Amino acid sequence: MTWEADLFAYLDDLEGEAGAVFDAERQMEVADRARAEYSSVDAAGRLMASVGSDVALRVTGLGALRGQLVRVATGWCLVESGQQEWIVRLAAISAMQGVSPRSVPHDAWPVTAKLGLGSALRRISESQERCGLRMLDGAQYDVVPVRVGADFVEAVMGEQRELHLFTFEALAAVHTRR
Repeated sequence: MTWEADLFAYLDDLEGEAGAVFDAERQMEVADRARAEYSSVDAAGRLMASVGSDVALRVTGLGALRGQLVRVATGWCLVESGQQEWIVRLAAISAMQGVSPRSVPHDAWPVTAKLGLGSALRRISESQERCGLRMLDGAQYDVVPVRVGADFVEAVMGEQRELHLFTFEALAAVHTRR
């Protein structure tokens, strides 16, 4: 071998080592960026990507709820389970199974998904439909919603149609018959 061949072989070795170091650094940078991006994923986005799927939710005050995830919106989701529809506050969900590994960012949600819990409860109120309220503390009430405020539902219950107010914050889920 000539000195030129030795020099080119040496330079090729150096270039290979530099490429290996660059690849290792790039892999670490990509992994760091992926972790940073994933830190912005929330449970609501995962649920939104799961609409149409069968899910199992653990809901405080209710327990296990299995059914088809029909809708996700700001602060709540709708699950069909048997002959019942469940409006579940997202804040009451402590665990989920069957959700998509993907996520839908909030700015990609449909306009109707921006409606809050009050909108869902107003639909029930307008129909004067009897429903069951499940509270975070496990209490259950059979009511007919009358009006819905900014952070509460006003409902009548019992034969005397006594008026009660229930705060959204204390509410875990609402169920109706389909």
